[in-house]
Amino acid sequence: MKFGLDRLLADPQLRAPLAEKRVALMAHPASVTANLTHALDALAGLSDIKLSAAFGPQHGLRGDKQDNMVESPDFEDPVHHIPVFSLYGTVRRPTDEMLQSFDVLLFDLQDLGCRIYTFVTTLLYVLEAAAKHKKSIWVLDRPNPAGRPVEGLTLRPGWESFVGAGPMPMRHGLTLGELGHWFVKHFKLDVDYRVIAMEGYAPQAAPGFGWPLGERIWVNPSPNAPNLSMARAYAGTVMLEGTTLSEGRGTTRPLELFGAPDINARAVLAKMQELAPHWLTGCALRECWFEPTFHKHAGKLCNGIQIHAEGPSYDHAAFKPWRLQALAFKAIRMLYPDYPLWRDFPYEYEVGKLAIDVINGSAVLKDWVDDPIASPADLDALTTPDEQTWEEVRRGVMLY
Repeated sequence: MKFGLDRLLADPQLRAPLAEKRVALMAHPASVTANLTHALDALAGLSDIKLSAAFGPQHGLRGDKQDNMVESPDFEDPVHHIPVFSLYGTVRRPTDEMLQSFDVLLFDLQDLGCRIYTFVTTLLYVLEAAAKHKKSIWVLDRPNPAGRPVEGLTLRPGWESFVGAGPMPMRHGLTLGELGHWFVKHFKLDVDYRVIAMEGYAPQAAPGFGWPLGERIWVNPSPNAPNLSMARAYAGTVMLEGTTLSEGRGTTRPLELFGAPDINARAVLAKMQELAPHWLTGCALRECWFEPTFHKHAGKLCNGIQIHAEGPSYDHAAFKPWRLQALAFKAIRMLYPDYPLWRDFPYEYEVGKLAIDVINGSAVLKDWVDDPIASPADLDALTTPDEQTWEEVRRGVMLY
């Protein structure tokens, strides 16, 4: 198969509309060709492309910023001598000055298929700015490694943020190219938008189910996205960022495990199996011990659970990472009623709202966890209609 970048590089006819245009690139470390050449270098090597600027999202063009809410500065690329603008520094939206640097922006980011992953919102902000300033946006499409399944509550009105671009569920099941079409349609944007689609992409095919295992090498799109298993689990484990539990930052398997020094993981897992065993299918769950070297509970021995979304136990259609993680919160709340589960800080600069609510796009999930009589069936009753609605909504923008 070929990603959008590889197709653009290989086909002069696809590039023909870029002739005499000033071209900018939005990229990060995973913006590479099949042979791992970075998009910036590959495009600079073409005689018919005039690169005028580059842009970096959260964590930077070079992916050097380890944690959330660590901002990147603008700089000049030392090799190609073009400005590199940060959209996770002093601004999140491109400024007028930034927009004056190009005619066409090539948007080439590897996504994780989750609403909260900020590259999704960056795409929306860039589209809105391009519509205002009559610029063109081309998405060089890449796979959604989480595949086509849909899961989670729809973001509620008034809860829009940098981790909540619009009314979609946590696990949206679209590529960034497809999401761009939805943004244009939903927000009624008058913008020149194109997708250089992938060739041979089969998101329902085993064993990758969204990611071409054996064909492409995984490169971290952000520092704590080290592998496909993490990408599959992320729609659930990202919620840990709104809790006092460690999500494994400071270990070699971030966002695939969770725990704390003061919980009994074996008891938590048993309670999860008691409450909703059908939410735990499609993966293997293993009690583990870990000591983060930094971030939450740094230097402390934590008892936790690792989610193995790989190997013989992995069932792509059955795996429900958002429900699994919600069930873990519920089990902890039932075992430890007074446990200080929710972390109170301005998550992605949102003040006056709990981080867990910003992440989920409402207080619905937190309220379900904290309600002592609310059952898994109650959460299903709230969530399933949202998922079914999104399944229908997204059909009109699916390219594959």
